[in-house]
Amino acid sequence: MIKEQITYNDFDKVDIRIGTVISVKKNEKARKPSLVVEVDFGSEIGIKKSSAQITHYYNEENLKGKQVIAVCNFPEKNIAGIVSQVLVLGAIDADGKVTLVHPSQKAENGLPIA
Repeated sequence: MIKEQITYNDFDKVDIRIGTVISVKKNEKARKPSLVVEVDFGSEIGIKKSSAQITHYYNEENLKGKQVIAVCNFPEKNIAGIVSQVLVLGAIDADGKVTLVHPSQKAENGLPIA
């Protein structure tokens, strides 16, 4: 089902940026399998942390160094003892498996998505 239409001004309020994953570890306290990722968004935003349920396809070996796209201006949220500062974006299938969204070419950390 498609969501309700929004205006460009609504969309423009969302700060979506490219960053590079610099560290990955399991979130041991999470009820559902999750990874804690630290993402470098460049000098303006810096390094931000996120707890994400992305363990079906991703782990420490294949996620570190990967560029991802994330919403950077949500309020911080405590997720199983981790202060999640950004929302890493991905497509979620019917079984709840997440495929991360990433740029097709390497891009500068912190570049905005428009």
